Amino acid sequence: MTLMLSWSLDKVFFMTDHPIALKIKGLEKKYTGRRGAPVKHALKGIDLSIKKGSIFGLLGPNGAGKSTTINILGGLVRKTTGSVNIWGFDIDEEPRNAKASIGIVPQEVYFDAFFSPREMLELQAGFYGIPQSERRTDEILRAVSLQDHANSYTRHLSGGMKRRLLVAKAMVHNPPILVLDEPTAGVDVELRQNLWAYVRELNEQGVTIVLTTHYLEEAEELCDEIAIINHGEVVACDSTKNLLGQVDEKIITIRPKTALSSLPDKLQKISAKLNVTGEIIIQFSPSNLSIGQILQITQDCAIEIADLSTQESDLEDIFLQLTSSNKG
Repeated sequence: MTLMLSWSLDKVFFMTDHPIALKIKGLEKKYTGRRGAPVKHALKGIDLSIKKGSIFGLLGPNGAGKSTTINILGGLVRKTTGSVNIWGFDIDEEPRNAKASIGIVPQEVYFDAFFSPREMLELQAGFYGIPQSERRTDEILRAVSLQDHANSYTRHLSGGMKRRLLVAKAMVHNPPILVLDEPTAGVDVELRQNLWAYVRELNEQGVTIVLTTHYLEEAEELCDEIAIINHGEVVACDSTKNLLGQVDEKIITIRPKTALSSLPDKLQKISAKLNVTGEIIIQFSPSNLSIGQILQITQDCAIEIADLSTQESDLEDIFLQLTSSNKG
């Protein structure tokens, strides 16, 4: 199955000159209980600036504030304080234009079981006031490979088809910003790859993508920039490349021609360890110790190397480091 994007997005607001698609400043959300008693401070002054045409990752552990932020963008939750500007429209001053500028694909898969995909898209288009002559229902269904199921009840669709229908619903009004909240949670590898191929097509057409995901390798591969939220605060926000460069750490694995039973003193001094198969594992900082120095020390210990490999820090290392240091 290949997802193909076949319609133009020239009727949305792509002619605006401002380079920022989504700007959030000082965003707070406090949930209160009976008689106004505070229950939870979900967002504590979130600041984000997302560039037009980018794929932006919004990451964080469960309960960090990601869904609250997305629900505020979609108008489902009222913010306590702060400002949100979507494609140049303030959500308080111009709510209709702001909502028309964003499409949100929720994490939860829920449909009326007695509607067909075509009926759902037509209904969604009606909510946005799109005239019948300007609707692109069939084109969108073809784009997400649901044209053969256009008139089936949604209860007969597979889980993957329902995911694609969620994307189709979010794209009915041709929004310049698409928010994907855990879009590949619980789906198989093939569907995940197909969805990301479709997301890349949308992005190439000019759509700004905001993505939340628990699959950190997806964010590392797809996103231009990443923000990490923890306990309602942004603990990191930078380009993916710069974030990966924050952890100055590598691991080198050396397999000697003859397996070792113990480590020479020189290797112990650089915190080398021996695994159960007799390989030497060294976790090091390239700014303090180079691979060349490690190999020289190994040679000085009269160890003949059969093979070696190195491992760079990845987004998971960054994520765990930042969220664990921000606990409390």
